[in-house]
Amino acid sequence: MQTLEPKRVTESRSVMTEMVMPNDANPMGNLMGGNLLRWMDIASAICAGKHCERHVVTASVDHVSFQRPIKVGDVVTLEATVTRAFNSSLEVYVEVFAADIKGQNARRCNHAYYSFVALDDANGSPISIPPVIPLTEIEQNRYDSAPRRREIRLILSGRMKPEDATDLKDFFKQFSNK
Repeated sequence: MQTLEPKRVTESRSVMTEMVMPNDANPMGNLMGGNLLRWMDIASAICAGKHCERHVVTASVDHVSFQRPIKVGDVVTLEATVTRAFNSSLEVYVEVFAADIKGQNARRCNHAYYSFVALDDANGSPISIPPVIPLTEIEQNRYDSAPRRREIRLILSGRMKPEDATDLKDFFKQFSNK
């Protein structure tokens, strides 16, 4: 079995910028949610692919809420970073920022966690990926909480029974002991 060298979060960080055009918007002049989700998926997939050095497929997207409207003419910046790698899957955190063309009215509009599976080039089956090395406090916090988010995804998809969710149990135990 091949040993994979761990990678720092910054090695795969990806930033994507788009301008909202009229055909991206709804009749109210706001960016349509589906277009934003597409951009988030692309930025996250690029980040995941860079980390794995493989093609990846989207496995899931955690709860997404549209916190602030993004208007026609706004410049949208998406920043994606790997939070944790598991065996053949990884989690990517993506944040969405918007501002006008002059850089005014800058605001954070959205965020989500995307999950991807890395695929073998030869047969398209899942393949092992490099671990992640978190260096900053924020990277470490996202890294530490990733197993809980993963268990929630697995429970909601029916791939894990709630009673088998060890990280979630351990998390909630800390509150019951007080």
